Amino acid sequence: MSLRLRRIVGPPIRSPDHHQRRLRRTIPVLLVTKSPPPLRSRRPECSSRFSDPIRSEGGGGDHLRWRKQQRRTGPCYCAFQERVGDFTAAEAQARKQRAEVAVAAAATVVLGVGNRVLYKLALVPLKQYPFFLAQFATFGYVVVYFSILYFRYRSGIVTNEMLSLPKTRYIIVGLLEALGAASGMAAGAVLSGESIPILSQTFLVWQLIFSVIFLRRRYRVNQIFGCFLVTVGVIITVASGSGAGLSLKEAGIFWTLLMITSFLFQAADTVLKEIIFLDAARQLKGRTIDLFVINSYGSAFQAIFICLLLPFMSKLWGIPFTQLPSYIKDGAACFLNLGSLSSGCEGAPLLPVLFVTVNMAFNISLLHLIKISSAVVSCLASTFSVPLSIYAFTLPLPYIAMASTLPTGFVMGAFVLVIGLLIYCWNPPKC
Repeated sequence: MSLRLRRIVGPPIRSPDHHQRRLRRTIPVLLVTKSPPPLRSRRPECSSRFSDPIRSEGGGGDHLRWRKQQRRTGPCYCAFQERVGDFTAAEAQARKQRAEVAVAAAATVVLGVGNRVLYKLALVPLKQYPFFLAQFATFGYVVVYFSILYFRYRSGIVTNEMLSLPKTRYIIVGLLEALGAASGMAAGAVLSGESIPILSQTFLVWQLIFSVIFLRRRYRVNQIFGCFLVTVGVIITVASGSGAGLSLKEAGIFWTLLMITSFLFQAADTVLKEIIFLDAARQLKGRTIDLFVINSYGSAFQAIFICLLLPFMSKLWGIPFTQLPSYIKDGAACFLNLGSLSSGCEGAPLLPVLFVTVNMAFNISLLHLIKISSAVVSCLASTFSVPLSIYAFTLPLPYIAMASTLPTGFVMGAFVLVIGLLIYCWNPPKC
């Protein structure tokens, strides 16, 4: 019996090393061909203090330090820090701007008081030549402002882009200032001195109206009420114990309306200057126009229109136009305190020069306050100087024989005025 062996054909038997080599070859393929990770949300995932992972190694102190470090280095903490930094920078900038406005307003009030007091002192030597003093200031501003503008241009503060802006609005500024001066002189020659400060409070009303119309500005109720109280306070301060109401009746409605129209021109002038600042900032790509550009061109065009109105204005002051050259000559002699007319001109030229200097600084401070805040804020600062000027005239001043007495309602009027300013500046919290 023979034994036969039959060969069974089957799959080859592989060694274990072969399987390991095959597995190593397939791993890179699996890593390459696996699906991409899911998209993450742009909003960083923020873990709360209840969902932090627990890490027990290192003891309880290490665990707490690790949790604190996680909160300080997570994406939510970094985003929060960026927001807090931006808010802090914005708040610091706002505080700086408010401080700058407060300092500028205080300087405007001080210069406004000095302007009113020195104007009365300047009229002591030039009591016969008030028209000469007004024209000397008008034309003197042109020389001084353009001199300052020239030096600021040479130093690089004023650029060619600022000087190349359209001059149409400067012409309108000069026209409004000339019309305001002419109508104010005409009405001031008839109205009494006590009634003019009362009528000047319409200046604030005109500014509020023009700001709403041309600047599209909206005022809160407390701001409107504060302006109303400021006006009432000045009226109480000026009108108490005086015949202001009687003088208005005696002057007639025409001259009263003419004085109110004068303040309309002045209010339109200040609002137009604010518009020039805002538009220039857009045209100059964020840079603000230098205020001496506006002052220089505005005063130049004002002087031109004043020259055109000289026959009318000289007649208002009772000076025939044919005698105007001799009047100016005599006024210049009294201003310099020279010649045969110097007997009644004691205090010149010191007092008139002081008035022109302080008046120029007052106008510059007003325009600077308009630039950094608004025309209404500059008007409130100028209005606040009225009761302080009344109090200043009660002090012993040189070249004034007798000091005036305080009106009976001075304290009450000043109190109402201050309350009005505080209400205007109050910023109620937003709900």
